[in-house]
Amino acid sequence: MISVLVVEDEEITAEANRLYVERVPGFRVEGMARSGGEALRYLRRRPVELILLDLYLPDMHGLEVCRALRAAGVLSDVIAVTSARDLSVVRSAVSVGVAQYLLKPFTFASLSEKLTRYAEFRSSVEGSGEAGGQGEVDRALAALRGPVRSPLPKGMTPATLDAVLAELRGAPAGMSAQAAAAAIGISRVTARRYLEHLTDSGVARRIPQYGGVGRPELLYRIV
Repeated sequence: MISVLVVEDEEITAEANRLYVERVPGFRVEGMARSGGEALRYLRRRPVELILLDLYLPDMHGLEVCRALRAAGVLSDVIAVTSARDLSVVRSAVSVGVAQYLLKPFTFASLSEKLTRYAEFRSSVEGSGEAGGQGEVDRALAALRGPVRSPLPKGMTPATLDAVLAELRGAPAGMSAQAAAAAIGISRVTARRYLEHLTDSGVARRIPQYGGVGRPELLYRIV
């Protein structure tokens, strides 16, 4: 089992990330930290193999956490989980040893893909000895990086999916397609299509809302 530390200051998001990680075979969350300082204290006592690291922490930037860990000799691998889209931040993340970079908001499928590829990479470089040649090294790195993800279903855009997911995260009691449509400025049919996609991806679930005559209204809630 690959041991994981989840570093995230928002309680609901941290718990969601923990549940996501533990749904992927071969991974186990060993601990959770709500700040950079807490993460550093935890890792100096009990290093883990992988850190799921938010970059915007209340006491320090996630990249400072990475630098402090390397300076202390902690060699845990890092997957950055962040809303930071600045390419200079991406470049800096690579320079301090961040193995993968996942933008918020994300689906379970996106995180599962990152973790699965990370597990494939670890499997390809485990043990001692030398690589048989350049091809073996290239295959190991290719397993970590992976191909560009397949596009969304026809007619759907990442920007609208992000907007629907953000609204859903802000409605812990659940949200109807009509409410999502009104909040974002899209049609009810379009909103429902995105909500159904999130449900099929394992991010959300449907909740029938009974109360009136006729068919119950469907609410969608983050898993």
